[in-house]
Formats: sequence, C-alpha cells, structure tokens
Amino acid sequence: MNDKKNNVFLEEYENEFSYKKSKTNLNIEFNRIAFIFFIFLVISIIYSIQLLHLGSLKIQNEIKPLITKKNYRADIIDRNGNYLVKTVSSIDVGINPIEVIDKKKLLINLQLIFPNKNYNEISKKLKKNKYFYLEKKITADNYEKIMMLGDKSIKSEEKLTRVYPQKNLFSHIIGQIDDDNNGISGLEKSFDKKLKQIEEPLQLTVDTDIQFLIREELIKFHSIFRSKGSAAILMNVNNGEIISMVSYPDFDLNKRETVSDIDFINRATKGVYELGSVFKTFTVAAGLEEGLIKTDTEFSNLEKRLKCGKNIISEYDKKIPPDLTVEQILIRSGNIGAVRIGQKLEIEKLKLFLEKIGVLSKIDFDIEEVGEPIPFRWGKCKLATVSFGHGITTTPLQLAKGYAIIANGGFEIKPSLIKKKLEDNQNPKRIIKEGVSKQINEILRKIVTTKEGTAGLANIKGYDVGGKTGTAEKPIAGGYTRKAKVNTFASIFPTSKPKYVMIVLLDEPKTSEDYIYKYKNKSGSYKGTPFNTAGWTSVEVAGKIIQKIGPILATKYIEN
Repeated sequence: MNDKKNNVFLEEYENEFSYKKSKTNLNIEFNRIAFIFFIFLVISIIYSIQLLHLGSLKIQNEIKPLITKKNYRADIIDRNGNYLVKTVSSIDVGINPIEVIDKKKLLINLQLIFPNKNYNEISKKLKKNKYFYLEKKITADNYEKIMMLGDKSIKSEEKLTRVYPQKNLFSHIIGQIDDDNNGISGLEKSFDKKLKQIEEPLQLTVDTDIQFLIREELIKFHSIFRSKGSAAILMNVNNGEIISMVSYPDFDLNKRETVSDIDFINRATKGVYELGSVFKTFTVAAGLEEGLIKTDTEFSNLEKRLKCGKNIISEYDKKIPPDLTVEQILIRSGNIGAVRIGQKLEIEKLKLFLEKIGVLSKIDFDIEEVGEPIPFRWGKCKLATVSFGHGITTTPLQLAKGYAIIANGGFEIKPSLIKKKLEDNQNPKRIIKEGVSKQINEILRKIVTTKEGTAGLANIKGYDVGGKTGTAEKPIAGGYTRKAKVNTFASIFPTSKPKYVMIVLLDEPKTSEDYIYKYKNKSGSYKGTPFNTAGWTSVEVAGKIIQKIGPILATKYIEN
C-alpha cells in the first residue's frame, strides 16, 4: 500500500514538473517572436518614410506644378508624325557647399555613384561655397542612389526640358533654346511665341527618312571630296514644301552647346555664294519670257574671249564651237553665248526677271537664319558677268525657289518648313508666261542625257532627271582664287511633269584620286576625279541621293 502511494505521488509530481517546464519554454519563444516582429515593423516604417521622401521629390525643394504657361512648349513633328522635338520632365541635381557636413565623405560617396566625373573640379567648386549643378537630367537609378545618401547639401530640381530624338539630323532647322526656355535659333526662335501657345504639336513639311538618307550621302562625300561643308535642299516645286534641308557639318541639339564656329553655318539658307553657271538657266528663261529668243535661235561667230573693261571673259571649254543655238548654249554651258543673250535682254529686263523669281533680295522664310544677296551696281560689264552667273550672289534656298518657279509652269511659290492645309496652296499666281517652263525643262533634261551636257552622272534610270551645273571660283580680296570653288547642281525631276527641285552644293571640294565613278548609260567605270567641277562632284552626289530617295518619293508621295 505504501509503495503504491509513493508511486502515485511520484508520478503526479513528475507530471506536474513536466507541465511547468513546457509552459516556461512557450513564454520564452513568444517573447522572441514579438521582439523580431517589432524590429521588422520599425524597419518597414523607416523604409516607407524613405519611399515617401523619394516619391514626393519635394524634400528641400519646393517644386511647383511642372507644366505652367511660363515654361510650356509644344512638341514638333515631321510630316509623317515622327517626333523631332519632345518636351519631357527631367531632374537636375545640385550641391550647396555651405550645407556640406563632411566634404571628404561626400566626395567618396559621389565617386561611387558617378565614377567618371572630374572630382578635382568638384572639389574646387565645394571650396568656393557657391551652389553648383552636379548632374543635369539625372537617370532615375542615379537619382535614387544620391538621395539615399541623405545629405542635406544635395538639392534636386524637377524641370521641363526639350529632347531632340533625331540629334544632329535637323539641327539647323529646329535650332536651340536657352536655359530660360526661350528660342535662340531656328524654328525654336522664329516660332517661339506660337510654341508657347499651341497645344497640338507643330507639324513640319520635312520627312525624317529622306533627311537621314540625304545627310548620309553628304557625310560620305564630305570625306571623299574633302569639302569644307555641303548643303542639300529637296523641295516640292508646286507648293514650296521643303521635304529635306541639310547643311553639313551639323551639331547635336541635345548637348545644348554654343555653336560659334562659322563652319557650322546653315549653308542652305544662310550661306551667300556666287553659284556660277546655274544662273544661265535664268538668263535663257528671261530671254524666252521676253520673246527675244527661241530655243533654236542661233548665235554665230561667238568669240572665245571677250574683253569687258579690264576683265577678260572666256569659255571654260575650248572645244565649244563658235556657232551655237540657245539650246546648245545652255547644254554646253557657254559663257560667251550667255553674255550675248544677256546683252539682248539689257539690264532692266534681266534684273526684273531675277527679281520676279526671288534671287536678288533677302527671302522671307520660316527661320531667321537667312542670308542676304550682296547688292551690286548694274552696268554693261556687270550685265555680261551676271548673264553667266559671275559677280552675283544668292543662297541655295533662293536658287531652289527660282528653279521651282521655272519648272512648275511659271507659278509663284513660297518655300516653307511648316505643313499647311491643302486649301492654302490653291490658286497660285503665274509670274512667268506659259510655255517657258516646258522649253527650259526639255533643255535641262538634255544637259543630263546628251554627250555634250555637263551632268551625265545624274542620269538615274526611271527618274527623268534634268538640271544645270555651276562651278564658281571663290572671291578673295582683289579677285578670285582657283584653289577654292563652290560646286553646285540644280536639278528637277521628273522633267516630263516636274515635282521636285533638288540643290546640292559642295563648299570647297577637292578631287579624289581613289573614287570610282560608274557610268550610267554603259558598262565600265572610271577611277579618280578628272576635274574639280560640279559635273564631277555635285552631280555625282545628287545622282547617288536620287538613287536612294527615289523609291521613297515614288511610294510616299504619289498623289501630293
């Protein structure tokens, strides 16, 4: 009995002991879990506060509503709706040195985020104790990293900025803005007020694809002919819409750099040049307009040299025969023949014609960067030289306008970069007699197709190209230099029903010993540039451009 009682007691005791031990373990584990949960809660709260700090973008920066009437600028698109200019928000990060607690520590942290910066310069700026920008248009990743430093000296500013997706492609057309959101060149300047008022994008007439292809050819031949610069304009002869306008060299608009080098001038609109024999087309057209000549009118016994005052006018090609019709004078680019036509016209009639087609005075255009032809005093000798394109200046844009008017049936047009409504181009005004265009266009085609013509390299199959070459020596103090030339080709196509005028200008090109020319109408090739003339330089460039853009023009612009 006693043993039984003891056993029972011990069993009960052991059970009670075991129970108490288990209860103590549960309490300890529960306290640990509660503590860990508390720690995670605190971390979560801190992290949430930090996210709110980063998301608000207002810590230390009282940022006002981003888009306001003061800083708004409309986007700019091409004729097909592709963005050329886009307004987007960006963040600039700066440093106020006065608020820096530990400059050495800050520099080390910045080097981890921006390893490629010049920290000698940053260190100098920190010592000057003046606010400075560390990084403009900072990436989201780097912005998060730098704000995580928690340094009160680091300031962020959210801004609207202009982004140029096409970089260099439209630099001379679009132009630039300053830090105060005001246009300072190109369309950004001339349409500054409108861009701040309109809500829809400003649509241009230019085609991004064609602009790209033309620029690529200019860059390629810039290297081949080692020219100082070049320009090309492609324009619709019927409504003046500029489909492409390239001037090279150009610049990246996104870099917002001050461009002061004169080599970066917009040669297409601002460059004022003597363009040479491309003016002979105007002389012949003026003679036909006045009824003083016909295309088959013959000029006999033309001199090889003609003295005018102290100067001698001579033929560039000694093989030109003495007897030439008006058509042959233009095809073979005869200087003396052009002088004789000019003398028939006399000063007033030739001057009036040049004024009508818009090559003598400053052109009214969509951008302000336009050149003004150099004024001169008319006289007998000046009449003679102007007749074949010597001693008279204009811009490539005005040359394009003149050729467009002659090619389109004689109707006045205004070159434009801004896409207009269809009805705005109705009822054009005729300024040249009907029939003159047809006669000139046929001659321009023969300049490309005949053996005597100077533009055979532009005879691209299927495009019915016509045009006139111009090789002009550059004027210098006291005369002209043969070492520096301006080579130009003014073309129209198709000549059977003109739709486009294209000007290609090379500024101071040089001959190439290695370039291989491929014949257009027969098999074979020719290595090396034989002469530094437009026929061997600008015409070759124009031919290559037409080969590239022709299929696009044929498919995109069948109806308009």
